[in-house]
Amino acid sequence: YEFLIIAMLRFAAVLAIAAGAEAFAPSGVLPSAGVRAATKAAPSMQLYREGQLQGITVNAIPKSERPIGLDGTWVGDVGFDPLGFSNIIDMRWLREAELKHGRVCMLAATGMIVQDVYQFPGVTKTFGDAKMMGLHDAAVKQGAMQQLLVWLGFLEIFGFVAIVQMLQGSDRVPGDFGFDPLNCAKNPETLARRQLVELKNGRLAMI
Repeated sequence: YEFLIIAMLRFAAVLAIAAGAEAFAPSGVLPSAGVRAATKAAPSMQLYREGQLQGITVNAIPKSERPIGLDGTWVGDVGFDPLGFSNIIDMRWLREAELKHGRVCMLAATGMIVQDVYQFPGVTKTFGDAKMMGLHDAAVKQGAMQQLLVWLGFLEIFGFVAIVQMLQGSDRVPGDFGFDPLNCAKNPETLARRQLVELKNGRLAMI
């Protein structure tokens, strides 16, 4: 049973990484502007700038009213909110949480595969050859998970301050901590597509 769970998790991780590779495909591989114009009405082809070009014209749940909070301006917005969270919680808070959880899950999915092909120095000495759930249990026993809780909790303080400033009216975008070492934000259109890729890969990793 445990082997089946591990196999399923690793298969999902492979799918997430394969989807992420799409973000680095050469521009010639992607549909041209003319093709985008002809296909943007089809919700099955959700390419970059989806929230801007597609947005309000798409409803993920046919014959239902679009939630008021999903106005088509958010990246990846297809009007899907069957429980109505966007009607009672600030969308900026919801998007911040979605991005954060998606990023954590993408790191976890990557780690699931990396641990089979590479081990950092000292890991085997501390945790042996444990994998997946066994490694988690060993980390808890050794106290490593408690250390992670303390240090990540410390980092969360800074994240919380940024979120409060955003909710109080600053121009900060959800998920933006000014970390852009590759200068991906230089081109607005390229950035829009990468934001969509990040969001979709994050959603897949969470699943």
